[in-house]
Amino acid sequence: MPADTSRARHIVFAVAPDLVLLDACGPIEAFWRAELTMRAPSSAASPASEPCAYRVTLASIDGGVLPTFAGLPVLAERLDALDPATIDTLIVPGVPIDDSTVLQAELVAWIAASAPHARRVASVCTGAFYLAAAGLLDGRRAATHWRNAAQLARRFPQIEVDDEPIFIRDERAGRVVWTSAGVTAGIDLALALIEEDCGHAVAMQAARRLVVFMKRPGGQAQFSEALAAQSAAGGAFDALHGWMAANLHLELSVERLAEAACMSPRTFARRYVDAMGRTPARTVAAMRVEAAAHALAQSRLPVKRIAADCGFGTEQNLRRAFERRYGVLPGDYRARFSAINA
Repeated sequence: MPADTSRARHIVFAVAPDLVLLDACGPIEAFWRAELTMRAPSSAASPASEPCAYRVTLASIDGGVLPTFAGLPVLAERLDALDPATIDTLIVPGVPIDDSTVLQAELVAWIAASAPHARRVASVCTGAFYLAAAGLLDGRRAATHWRNAAQLARRFPQIEVDDEPIFIRDERAGRVVWTSAGVTAGIDLALALIEEDCGHAVAMQAARRLVVFMKRPGGQAQFSEALAAQSAAGGAFDALHGWMAANLHLELSVERLAEAACMSPRTFARRYVDAMGRTPARTVAAMRVEAAAHALAQSRLPVKRIAADCGFGTEQNLRRAFERRYGVLPGDYRARFSAINA
């Protein structure tokens, strides 16, 4: 049976040795900021007299001092000391995963036995491997860190692994399972859980306290176009991509980009496609849409001004680009993702 949610919701982080620390402490901070919002006398979401929104427990198989991947030890409770019936949300953070990693069998067994009692189950980053090993992702769509997505798919072929979303909510047969991408995506996941529990206003206030997006622009990309471009190029065009991101308002033709890269246009175009697997024009277009999304979410600038600043020229060009990329108009995007309007 699901846990009683009429009181503070019990969030349990079931952790393994070599825990990726931010996978746990990021979401824990988000839940705590939501609790602070619920406690605040001026909160429009909840009177101060109501109970706290969340109670968080970090627990491991052995309890006590737990080593983490970052080297900073944490103190954990014992999982067998918890009553599974009191767990509202079970979250499994990640650990470093490679082809030789052996999952902690006792933790897999505990997750398999305890998850049915929780209202919902979630993983952060490579915590998806533990949910998968416990049989909780069979037949479901799931996310994990982009570097481990192919490995998760190979190891557990019964899962539909998607390496694009920040997080995925999969509800089947009356059971809800959430999975998220890598590391900081755990904060995105926690804010989504908070919004589901406490409403948009509380989640937005928690995001503001953390100084993060409540929903990242686009919702899908796990890292920015500029970073993705630099990663794909292996460093060959790092300086150029930084220059492009700072000069999106200019006419970024192949000739101008080639000049910035100190190459002839023909040589630049050939080497760029070889390194990136796409044309310079496609990279410019992706960077411009991302920059416009950020401006819409983080400012009150008119759409016409954002279109000019990001190099679209006209508001109509920006609208067309947004409809292609996000399936919504810029105004609708701002209404949904703005960190200012809530």
